[in-house]
Amino acid sequence: MPHDPYKALYLHLPFCVQRCGYCDFTTRAVPTGSTEIDEYVEDLCLQIRRKAKEGELTEVKTIYIGGGTPSHVGTSRLSMLLYTLSLSLRLEPDVECTMEANPESLTERMVRDIWALGVNRLSIGVQSFNDSLLETLGRAHSADDARRAIVAAQERFENVSIDLMCGLPGQSANNFRASLEEAVSLGVTHISVYPLTIEKHTPFARMVACGQLEEPDDDIEAEHMELAEKVLGQAGFTRYEVASYARPGFESRHNTAYWTGVPYLGLGLAATTMTQNSNRRMRMQDGQVTDDLDARQMAAEDLMLGMRMSRGVSDERVAAASALLPDVRTTFEELARDGLAVHEHGRWKPTRTGWLCGNELYGRLFNLAP
Repeated sequence: MPHDPYKALYLHLPFCVQRCGYCDFTTRAVPTGSTEIDEYVEDLCLQIRRKAKEGELTEVKTIYIGGGTPSHVGTSRLSMLLYTLSLSLRLEPDVECTMEANPESLTERMVRDIWALGVNRLSIGVQSFNDSLLETLGRAHSADDARRAIVAAQERFENVSIDLMCGLPGQSANNFRASLEEAVSLGVTHISVYPLTIEKHTPFARMVACGQLEEPDDDIEAEHMELAEKVLGQAGFTRYEVASYARPGFESRHNTAYWTGVPYLGLGLAATTMTQNSNRRMRMQDGQVTDDLDARQMAAEDLMLGMRMSRGVSDERVAAASALLPDVRTTFEELARDGLAVHEHGRWKPTRTGWLCGNELYGRLFNLAP
């Protein structure tokens, strides 16, 4: 269908040194030297060139290379991928280009090379600075590996993000606080905090089913998320999205694109593309349509996604949605009455309770257009 220009590009590299017990992403453990990785990266480069020739990359403003573990594929393959990008679109400093990395495979040479080829933001999968918890998660790195990776990244990158997990089996509030404080002391500029979720068909799901692993406790996860907001807020970080904290000016533009209805192109195995125009929004994965929304459903989804952000949605956005969804204003007033949202300075914003009860908040907004 005729569609608005893509503003964001996601590239998926589905390879890891080993699969973690909680992971349900489309990834697999493949040795670094495997020709399977060579063939995959070469095909991904061909897809990028093809989309460039079709004129689909001319307005891309953010790029995200995720996985899997992109750093696992090695410097030479990453260099080929980034060189292809530089020939296919405008890869300038004002274009945010993020690459995910894990501590065990991020080297000083890789840091230098990817920085020189246009990556300007690194996202490192730390998860915890506690070795016992890393072992429980099945991570391939130690806490010291994580510390070394962050220091190596900072030799070139000002914009370094890390992921931390909370609500883990055996993780106390003090333990989680220690990881938060260490992240702050190491000088990272962005921290994403994710509670553990037990996904179907993962080793963790099987361990929970047979009693080898405790099911995550919602109250403990909520306590940890509130602790993250307190510790990071005191350290100068702003919670700009339900799971994301940044120092001023270091908010992820690519992640924000997902929550603000920006069309994005996904290339690689299981990568999602979101295509839209004024009347229709479609998401596709591996050539199959996974979402097909009409204008009413788009308006409801935009309100729902907007409430993942601390800035929420403007009165103007709500008024525009009301033309398609007559119950919008009443629903927001009910959310405010229930303590899930608040109206401030011409915007509807999520409360802390709204974020902690996200399923209810988001569900009531999306259900405006069943």
